[in-house]
Amino acid sequence: MPKNVLITGAARRLGAACARLLHAEGCNVILHYKSSEEDALYLAAELNAVRKDTVRLLKADLSLLDGVQRLAEAALAQWDGVDVLVNNASLFQSVPIGQVTVQDWDLAMGGNLKAPFFLSQALWPSLKNKQGCIVNIADIHAETGLPGYPVYSMAKAGLVAMTRILAREMAPHVRVNAVAPGAILWPEQDVEEAGRLEILKKIALQRCGEAEDIAKAVAFLVGNADYITGQVLTVDGGRTLFR
Repeated sequence: MPKNVLITGAARRLGAACARLLHAEGCNVILHYKSSEEDALYLAAELNAVRKDTVRLLKADLSLLDGVQRLAEAALAQWDGVDVLVNNASLFQSVPIGQVTVQDWDLAMGGNLKAPFFLSQALWPSLKNKQGCIVNIADIHAETGLPGYPVYSMAKAGLVAMTRILAREMAPHVRVNAVAPGAILWPEQDVEEAGRLEILKKIALQRCGEAEDIAKAVAFLVGNADYITGQVLTVDGGRTLFR
């Protein structure tokens, strides 16, 4: 039986790459999106053309707890439940110290930590029944922080802690791991050439990674890591070697 995989934030970038690879490996995929409807429809049509009715779309605002609960309920109603949860949806927000508001805090923690936790909890019965797994998309900056992004970095640090704590809480039925990307895709906001070169100098492999590099790590943890739980797999081209 194919695994049923729910990927949050799946319409574009890393989420879409994970969806394509997991689908290619035989999984049924539930694509969650919030506002990127056109991209989500295109991706679903592309993959369903390969194997009919193996991809379904669910729209939800994960900044709202009601949205998280509705997504969980709708995902559980697809096929015969959820085997795998990939918590990929994220809010990347630059707010420097001295300017952080309570709203900034709530948005960052809600999107990057609260939603993954409550979605994991809501899907726990199905994941337990299917001996499934969770893969959280963390960040290499969870450990020491990304300058200018303190609350985002703290939320991702919480996600790393959540990975390890849930791995203990959900064992032995459900494996919980994380992937920590480094410089994989440049931010959608313009990054000056000088800034890009400065980042590349700090990467051992001297190049930016691809979304597929993260997808391969996720696919490994989903399909080939039966004895791995509570771990964070860093995919950064060696960037953390230069801290």
